[in-house]
Amino acid sequence: MRNANAQLLMLVIINVALLVVGAAISGGSYLSLFNLQSMGGQVPEIGLLAIGVMLAMCAGNGGIDLSGIALANLSGVLSAVIVSSFYSATDNELAFSLAFIVVAIAIGVIGGAINGILIAKLNITPILCTLGTQMAFTGLAVVVAGGKAVTVGSPDLLSSIGNDMILAVPISFLAFAVIALILGAVLRLTPFGSWLMLTGTNPTAAVYAGFPRGGILIGTYTLSGTLSALAGIVIAARNVNVKFDYGSSYLLIAILIAVMAGVKPEGGHGRVVSVVLSAIALQLMSSLLNFGGLSNFVRDFAWGLLLLLFLAVGHYDVVGFLTPSNGHFKPSSPVPQAPKPNN
Repeated sequence: MRNANAQLLMLVIINVALLVVGAAISGGSYLSLFNLQSMGGQVPEIGLLAIGVMLAMCAGNGGIDLSGIALANLSGVLSAVIVSSFYSATDNELAFSLAFIVVAIAIGVIGGAINGILIAKLNITPILCTLGTQMAFTGLAVVVAGGKAVTVGSPDLLSSIGNDMILAVPISFLAFAVIALILGAVLRLTPFGSWLMLTGTNPTAAVYAGFPRGGILIGTYTLSGTLSALAGIVIAARNVNVKFDYGSSYLLIAILIAVMAGVKPEGGHGRVVSVVLSAIALQLMSSLLNFGGLSNFVRDFAWGLLLLLFLAVGHYDVVGFLTPSNGHFKPSSPVPQAPKPNN
């Protein structure tokens, strides 16, 4: 808990420092209401994907969901194609928007459940499984859309989610905050959260404790798929079109956000609030690089270096080393496994 709180404090300091530096180099325009609203509107789609990555990593066994952005794009493309055959985005705006949201979420649930079933029932390594489904989801989106962008348009409800404000705060950011708050409460206060973390920390002990490991994995990846669908809805709400290759760099960024938030690749460690702060920090960095006039290629290079840096920080438990309770510096050790019973 001490290390988790130290990680949280570090992320708060990073966010404050980025705001101060941005204000200093931009003469204050970095902190303008318009720029803050713009950054807030861009956080939800990648933040939702990052929480999905966090959940999969917490499950352990090298768990990671590589299919997030592919499933988000598939949800948007397939939902747009299906719903547009029944409703017009201009003549039946409310019906189109509601149907689009429902169908997109259903697709995300199905896609996530497929990942979970393959991993839990067939014992496929998560990284390989989700790499395969990533390619399958992208391929299906290409086939359904004929390799082209699919027009969603700007029906009232969707457009409001993607572009409107409540009390000067983007609606999409408020929705993201509510979803993150609910998920944080679920992980902290429900048996599912305890089961997930113990399954990731010590799967052998979880098995002997009688935890439903298969159900936990299926539920975790289904929840990750649902978050991908919600990201797909936000993407559709912010854009007139949806496409199979939107956000090609989002996978790296979502993983980077999770690692920056202190989520351990070996499983069993992760906090939603830290992922939210990490997503905000990365958006602040991105906007800061834009103010500096750096290209997207430099930004991707910077994200790669940051990912390697934070992986090293997590491996050597630098945050824990900096807290008063630790007096040594060593790689983080795995939790001892429960002994096997005698035959």
